[in-house]
Amino acid sequence: MEKTPQGGAGNTPPLLQIDGITLTFGGVRALSDVGFSVAAGSITAIIGPNGAGKTSLFNTVSGFYRPTRGQVRFKGQDITHLPAPKRAKLGLGRSFQNIALFRGMTVLDNIKLGRHAHLKTNVLDALFYLGRARREEAALRADIEERIIDFLEIDHIRHAPVSALPYGLQKRVEMARALAMQPEILMLDEPVAGMNREETEDMARFILDVREEWGVTVLMVEHDMGMVMDLSDHVVVLNFGQVIAQGTPAAVQGDPEVIRAYLGSGDVGDLRRRLHAGLATREAV
Repeated sequence: MEKTPQGGAGNTPPLLQIDGITLTFGGVRALSDVGFSVAAGSITAIIGPNGAGKTSLFNTVSGFYRPTRGQVRFKGQDITHLPAPKRAKLGLGRSFQNIALFRGMTVLDNIKLGRHAHLKTNVLDALFYLGRARREEAALRADIEERIIDFLEIDHIRHAPVSALPYGLQKRVEMARALAMQPEILMLDEPVAGMNREETEDMARFILDVREEWGVTVLMVEHDMGMVMDLSDHVVVLNFGQVIAQGTPAAVQGDPEVIRAYLGSGDVGDLRRRLHAGLATREAV
């Protein structure tokens, strides 16, 4: 049974609510009256053709863009005007479409940066590495090494510089840094873009496990339709900055507006074959 409203279950309020978001750059409207909700414990996917506004929406939700109109509410709190660091501290952690790691730093140091928003050490403590700074550093390292690095199976590269890693492992490190932020909502911007089949399968497994084992809600933008349809509880479809459909993966597959957005025609069967092509190929291997 589909959760309501738009991914919420029964009368349980959504964890994240997007209401009437409009975003303009000069005379260009990137988003127009976008609205949907994300239920706690769900995996919600945002899909759409290139240029549909998916990353603009992600940047608006995470605080990098400020909308022209509309509201972003997290756990009932209006966070529309909060800057990105404060949203991160509240529980919104994200990765980026283009890898945004510090390439000259090690994997471990990159991951540790994700916890920065939660640290209580003041400048004096940090400068002289006093008691509180040492205790926080020890606790941080233990948590990252015992939970996150082990969870994402990257123990063998913890001391490697990011620049020396293949692309797929860099994407995994970026997810680790987002998890170090202790998010209630993990926002993943194209988590498997550019990955081969094995890397994609691994990332799909991690996304499912972070929801099942850690109770983290997932909101992701992704172009791999097989993965989206296999993992998601709720799918939101954007086209030209507007929501044209949303619902369960099964419902979205057959929506005529989605068919037209992707194919320019009404061939439902063709779209379904395309949506499941990636998944069917992986299952056959």
